[in-house]
Amino acid sequence: MEEYRIKAHAKINLGLDVIRRLPDGYHEVRMIMQSIGLCDELTLHKTSGGIRLTSDHPDLSCGEDNLAFQAAKLMADTFRLAEGVHIHLHKTIPIAAGMAGGSADAAAVMKGISRLFDLDVPMSRLMELGTSVGADVPFCILGGTALAEGIGERLTPLTPAPDFYILTAKPDISISTRFVYENLDLSQITRHPDIDGMVRSIESGSLQGILDRMGNVLETVTASSYPVIDALKRRVRELGAVNSLMSGSGPTVYGIFLSEQAAQFACEQLRNEDPSLELFVTTPT
Repeated sequence: MEEYRIKAHAKINLGLDVIRRLPDGYHEVRMIMQSIGLCDELTLHKTSGGIRLTSDHPDLSCGEDNLAFQAAKLMADTFRLAEGVHIHLHKTIPIAAGMAGGSADAAAVMKGISRLFDLDVPMSRLMELGTSVGADVPFCILGGTALAEGIGERLTPLTPAPDFYILTAKPDISISTRFVYENLDLSQITRHPDIDGMVRSIESGSLQGILDRMGNVLETVTASSYPVIDALKRRVRELGAVNSLMSGSGPTVYGIFLSEQAAQFACEQLRNEDPSLELFVTTPT
């Protein structure tokens, strides 16, 4: 095989709780992670040597700071690849959106190199390696619906979430994940999402149980710093979403809809109201 194509799926957080700050500066979390249909597409080609990353997105760095590049180097070094690889990334997931786009690309590169070079690396091994690239990479390798604990690397696969439609809306702002976590004051958080209850709701197939328990403690930082987050959540609900939430550390807000028609209507309304929004209608996957 000389070429391999693979999709890299974005994620949303149905629930995100932070338990405590760890001595190394990271935070212990409990999250419900959900893969969605919105995805990047990567094409991997064997070359005579080295790692080359290209993209059709003008604002995406393709150097060593890119997680996909780091993932390729990790695979090349770990498995002592004699040949190189050229990775072309067709970018659709918004950049720095709180939807793990970079981690998804890294996960896809690791799985893609395993297939392209006939390495047959077990998923558990790829997930273990992926932790060194980023905390969300193991989940992006696993995909689906999962409970994430630790710093996000301890994963428990769950029953697939019930069917629903998702409208994602990323405002034209950038939020640093580091800024959000550094400014998170856990002593001031009085309401934590019921992650255990959401797990039970997912396992029983109760969409209402999921909707009732959606929550993200990181909104306590972003909502005060960026009022557009709460405004967008309210507007999405006004347009028919049965609930809305910020994904990850933001700034993307998503709404859950019961029909594709309702989600598409809300998408068109928001596009007319604010052309700067990056908008997508998708489903869990």
